[in-house]
Amino acid sequence: MMMMNFIVSSSYLLKQLQVLGSVINSNNTLPILDNFLFELDNNQLKVSASDLETTMSATLEIESNSTGSVAIPAKLLLDILKTFPEQPLTFTVEENNTVEISSNSGKYAIAYAAGEEFPKAVTLEEPSSTVIPAEVLATAIGKTIFATGNDDLRPVMSGVFFQFSTEGLIFVATDAHKLVKYARTDVKASQSAEFIMPKKPLNILKGILAVSDAEVKVEYNDSNATFSFENYILTCRLIDGKYPNYEAVIPKENPNKLIIGRNQFLNSVRRVAIFANKTTHQIRLKIAGTELNISAEDIDYSNKADERLTCDYHGDDMQIGFNSRFLQEMLNNLSSDEIQLEMSLPNRAGILTPIDGLDEGETVTMLVMPVMLNS
Repeated sequence: MMMMNFIVSSSYLLKQLQVLGSVINSNNTLPILDNFLFELDNNQLKVSASDLETTMSATLEIESNSTGSVAIPAKLLLDILKTFPEQPLTFTVEENNTVEISSNSGKYAIAYAAGEEFPKAVTLEEPSSTVIPAEVLATAIGKTIFATGNDDLRPVMSGVFFQFSTEGLIFVATDAHKLVKYARTDVKASQSAEFIMPKKPLNILKGILAVSDAEVKVEYNDSNATFSFENYILTCRLIDGKYPNYEAVIPKENPNKLIIGRNQFLNSVRRVAIFANKTTHQIRLKIAGTELNISAEDIDYSNKADERLTCDYHGDDMQIGFNSRFLQEMLNNLSSDEIQLEMSLPNRAGILTPIDGLDEGETVTMLVMPVMLNS
């Protein structure tokens, strides 16, 4: 058995492992996946975590002059690291199949598994690649992921659709009731490509990228994508299948345009929704002139609410019903002061867009399907 030992800062190691730990499932079919893989190459330690679909690794600077690999139980290691104040820790791989951790105050032995048992990360053969600023990717994920579906029978809709071209980048999510399209023309790809990213790796990326100012290198082929930035590499399997033609569901002619303060509208919807039917969550918008009426009624309980707001409206008088939960989710996800709601007919989708607060080259289009009003 090779002799391995290294010295690392406790808080630095914990911070890196907490990021990687988000990859690990709570119930793995393969016991080896409950471990972190530690691969030591002198002063570099590469730590990986995997659930077979997604594999993430971080490369850490440590003090060592040995090489080798071991798999260490993730939960046990995280639990002990959380208790240490900042200090150097010495890890020594012993002959008796344990890793010994020495701290300022004690010694702790953890049984390990052979590093060879850990599944190898996929390497992409001749991938296409694009570079995206971390902040742009984090925003794109944040703006779209809430609109993805959870239906196992329609796996393509449970992910976010990435559409890259020389014109720009487009990210789309939909669950058939609502749809979000986030586009950038200020970041471009060298060639066209489209793929569907699963939710889990996107949530992991969103968390780390939000606090990063790195450039993210995205590499992809037909079956996998890799995101590399700072000292991290995340590789994941893409969702197989063809994404629905989302352009076809976005109504092109929307002559009725309503402009209103986002917060005012959101608060009103939130209040009125309390009185809506608990299964349909239906609220009614009635627009005439510069007046918007928002109302809801729960016939079963004789609960009803009606609010009147002033708005800027151009179009025919109209009544349209929406699911208040979807409307609230969308309004919450926008950050602008004012929003525009474009409509054509009471049975066609409404289009919600921010009026202000966008970067140059950034557009957000949200689509919400109406619910049929019973008169």
